[in-house]
Amino acid sequence: MDPVRLTIAPELAGTSGSAIHWLWRQVFLALGRPWQEVPLTAPCDLAYVIAPEQAPAAHTVILATPERWAAPGSARLVEVALADAPFVIRYADDANLPMGVERRADGCVVPRDVLFDLYWLLTGQAERHWPQDGHGFYDLTGTTWAATRLLELAPAAEIVGWLQDQLEHLGPASPRWPGGKRAALAITHDVDYPEVVRWLEPARIVARQRGNGLGPAWRVLTGQTDHWRFPQWMEFEASFGARSAFYFVARQGSLVEYARGTPDPFYDVTAPRFQDLFRTLRAGGWEVGMHASYRAYESEERFAAEKAKLEAAAGAPVLGNRHHYWHMNPADVEETLQMHGAIGLLYDTSLTHDRYLGWRRGTNIPFFPYSQRSGQEIGVLQLPVAWMDAQLMQRTDLTQPQRETLACELIDRTATHGGLFVANVHDYVFDDELYPGWLATLRAGLEHVVARGDFWIATPAAIAQHWIERYRILREASAGLTLGLPDALRR
Repeated sequence: MDPVRLTIAPELAGTSGSAIHWLWRQVFLALGRPWQEVPLTAPCDLAYVIAPEQAPAAHTVILATPERWAAPGSARLVEVALADAPFVIRYADDANLPMGVERRADGCVVPRDVLFDLYWLLTGQAERHWPQDGHGFYDLTGTTWAATRLLELAPAAEIVGWLQDQLEHLGPASPRWPGGKRAALAITHDVDYPEVVRWLEPARIVARQRGNGLGPAWRVLTGQTDHWRFPQWMEFEASFGARSAFYFVARQGSLVEYARGTPDPFYDVTAPRFQDLFRTLRAGGWEVGMHASYRAYESEERFAAEKAKLEAAAGAPVLGNRHHYWHMNPADVEETLQMHGAIGLLYDTSLTHDRYLGWRRGTNIPFFPYSQRSGQEIGVLQLPVAWMDAQLMQRTDLTQPQRETLACELIDRTATHGGLFVANVHDYVFDDELYPGWLATLRAGLEHVVARGDFWIATPAAIAQHWIERYRILREASAGLTLGLPDALRR
């Protein structure tokens, strides 16, 4: 496969060079195409320049806006226009920018800096303007993001799809997913309450279901019902040909700590019951992953110790992680993401919103994040989460059929982008009596995926290993775009 010939205006290589190189690497990784940097005057497939005349022999010219790169956080979203790709998002000061592609006999000129739009989305520039609660959860009330349901649209993936169309003349790219599949699906479970606290859980049930919860609450109180449903989960998923990941918290919390603001679960992964479970899960092809404790991000040593403890209990390396409560450093998420590499993780799947359905960074395509502070690509893969169970099930404005429809629509959008659908369903919601409709929503989604027949269903670890190997192969076939690349990835 011939590489994509790319030229970049030298004026852009200053303070923004590392970010621009990182972004193009993620684009070509998503597209499955190797790359080659060439001089401005050389014939090329893509040019990222200040003015069209800088690259007279380019097929597709994207005009950069250095002033945007100088202050990326100042851009404020005001409008979404998904049908106008690549001009998907518009900022408050875009009034005088042309919004049409200039077609030429041998290509086109894009007058808007859509590469910056990708950077703005993938690095979460808007997040610095949103209020956060005590857990670091963002409140999007009154924002364009909420009004347009932008998170569910995956605008970054839309832009990548447009770029893919511009390179069709180069012939087929490397397939994104194994077996010729169009998209991928991973089921994940945050293991928060595998064991019922019999004097506490009944109150939670009644608070959730009111009068309808009295019977289930009594059965929990008297020991007739519990949350240990791992065998049932395995049987359920195997019926769809699926294997999932269960994320366990290695740090054992307490009710006192919970009351004081550290809500870690109460179970002990070193107990014989859990060690037996880990062996059973691994033998069947399920993944045992890490659910980093609420404050794990505060100390690399603490984080590493949790990983080592879980690995010792599971008898195998831990490849992936999700933070409990999605709780990373609320002031600097990338600092936490960098810590993942330091403790030896292969992937993380924590970049999402607690309350809002869809993709926090605007993409359903796996990517390696970028540290704005260090100017380096972060070498731990991020698997974007599409849906957490509570995001639909706690919405009282929806009927159960509407919840299932929304989940299936999100799956279809993932397929449109050739992306990855990561579902997060908590371990304790299997029982329909305790959590009516929660399992049914996942079942509806899986039935839809199986009926489509074009999704690769795999564990997150398998998906991460595939994506990382894909990146290695593409890098070895490429030349250039090395700014901001970690030393471990340089040839």
